[in-house]
Amino acid sequence: MELGIGIGWRPEIADAVERLPGVDWVEAVAENLCPGHLPESLVRLRRRGVTVVPHGVSLGLGGADRPDPGRLAELAARAEALSAPLVTEHIAFVRAGGALTASPRLEAGHLLPVPRTWDALEVLCENVRIAQDCLPVPLALENIAALVNWPDEDMTEGQFLAELVERTGVRLLIDVANLHTNRVNRGEDPAKALAELPVEAIAYVHVAGGVEKDGVWHDTHAHPVGAEVLGVLAELVSRVSPRGVLLERDDAFPPEAELAGELGAIRAVLARNSPTPSRDDGSAPDTPNPARGDESAPDTSNPPRGAGNCATSRPRSADERVGPGAKPPAVDIAHPPAADPRLRLALAQASLLSAPVPHGFDPIRLRVQARALAAKRADVVAKVAPELPRILGDAYRPAYLAYARSRPVRDGYRRDALDFVESLLEQDLDGDVARQLGRWWKERAGARPRGRAARFLKGLIRAA
Repeated sequence: MELGIGIGWRPEIADAVERLPGVDWVEAVAENLCPGHLPESLVRLRRRGVTVVPHGVSLGLGGADRPDPGRLAELAARAEALSAPLVTEHIAFVRAGGALTASPRLEAGHLLPVPRTWDALEVLCENVRIAQDCLPVPLALENIAALVNWPDEDMTEGQFLAELVERTGVRLLIDVANLHTNRVNRGEDPAKALAELPVEAIAYVHVAGGVEKDGVWHDTHAHPVGAEVLGVLAELVSRVSPRGVLLERDDAFPPEAELAGELGAIRAVLARNSPTPSRDDGSAPDTPNPARGDESAPDTSNPPRGAGNCATSRPRSADERVGPGAKPPAVDIAHPPAADPRLRLALAQASLLSAPVPHGFDPIRLRVQARALAAKRADVVAKVAPELPRILGDAYRPAYLAYARSRPVRDGYRRDALDFVESLLEQDLDGDVARQLGRWWKERAGARPRGRAARFLKGLIRAA
């Protein structure tokens, strides 16, 4: 299906999105939608014939656990409510710990990179198959931005994505801003990644802005799209005509005219760099296309459910694996790995979220990553509980960042806000601030806090 030019729909710019000329489709964060009560703006867009694609952020298909059936059912319901032609998610993990590791469940609060190893690929493929079986429409997966490299990886980004597509038939959502981010932060060449991945599997493309600070690129989705990112888009478009290209903006929303200007810049790149001669179906002349009857092309238009069952696929030998010199990871004889790839992956991911600096990671980059995650957590908690910044004023952000340094997200952001307030109530606070926080807690908590916070609230209740 040809999508055209689109923009990420967000409540803050809903009116502008409806007015922008030439918007063929929009993408909405799936978790922010209720199938029975869709935002009126999306309802109006759909009535106009604008396609709406739900974009998930919480499945964590790259995690060690199998996908949660409830989350899959919710994503399927949103796809059906929107009559969406496909749904999208990320090649990432978002939580770790739990039953597999007999440890507390930890939430990352962000999309974290999956190690490009054969273990991680086997687990990811099985998780993708499970998701494909549960969803009513095709699934496309997005490459993510990262600040850190996993040690002892077996594949490059392009090789990993190519293997994933070959084994599952899943589509790809290629974010060119994330390819640029990984160029700056991980030294990876976007052109090499594009040359290695199957471009015919690309469902659509993301374009977004970011900012470089102290040699690190931050994929903020809150800055204008720069020439660097448009250059990666041009590289991709020189190889294949994408079925859709979408502008993402999540914060610091500019005036409507600036959004229109960015969409115009994207259109200009597409016009200048499309492969020639072009085809009516949008594919490059040398790109195999099943719609034309090319037998060599994998059919990604409607992949069969369960086509990518990696749980039963034969492990490849070192000679068969992708890339020159690729080989299985070395085994430490003194500490043999667990037999189950899921357990090995679970231990590695839990270690990344809980250990100060797991073996093999760059400590400087991990600290940068931790600060970036804490800042995003602070922003999300401020949206989930807007009363807290109002009560604490300028002290909110430093207080939250101090709390987040030693307290991972354990059960979602609303629970995180409660835990944050509980930690504050255990400190010596200004009397009026303490009373306001105590009342806030009392109105929202379903259980009593511990220690000093409980004693404070007990006194507050008596005084009320």
